Amino acid sequence: MSAAGEPGAHPLLCAATPAAWLEAARGARDILVIDHANCEKKAASTALALMFAYAEDLELADRMSRLAREELRHYEQVAKLARALGIVPRRLAPGRYACGLRRLVAHAEPAREIDLMIAGAFIEARSCERFEALAPVIGAPLGKLFAGLHKAEARHFKVYLDLARRAAARAGVSIEARIAQFARAEAALITEPDPVFRFHSGPPQACDAAARGSAHSS
Repeated sequence: MSAAGEPGAHPLLCAATPAAWLEAARGARDILVIDHANCEKKAASTALALMFAYAEDLELADRMSRLAREELRHYEQVAKLARALGIVPRRLAPGRYACGLRRLVAHAEPAREIDLMIAGAFIEARSCERFEALAPVIGAPLGKLFAGLHKAEARHFKVYLDLARRAAARAGVSIEARIAQFARAEAALITEPDPVFRFHSGPPQACDAAARGSAHSS
């Protein structure tokens, strides 16, 4: 995991957002905002889906209900800002990130519930880390919005991690090795060159190619 005190460090993550991704974000503001709005909607949808999947768990339902409402409020904030900036919503093909994490999720219970919560924790943790990294470099008014959202995402990853540990305790298993496995996979998705730019993507392949070309010419 990241060492406390490092720039952009997060206690759950193995790798910080690459500088090449941040540079790409500065030049792809419209896609960043549109995909971020999509992420907020997906986060709310995921929380609601978990309420249905584990309907007998009243504590989980209560925490997911509150999280879904907050994610929808965040979507409304992003949508309002997009309108103010003249950014027109459009459909974007999904990136590899969420699908990459979901590939690790077990099919059978109780491991499936534990894995779903761990995956949710990493998605929220990465959002938290990205907001913190973006806030000082993306410029107003996006920087101000991201700085505010960072505080909420810092709570959200803990909700998922708490629920993962709770499910593991019921099953009588440890999840530390599983968390480490997700951390390695998540770090690869964030640091390896990515064919598309998205809020949770890795550095664009073009940036990686340009960096290699510069290294060869030096």
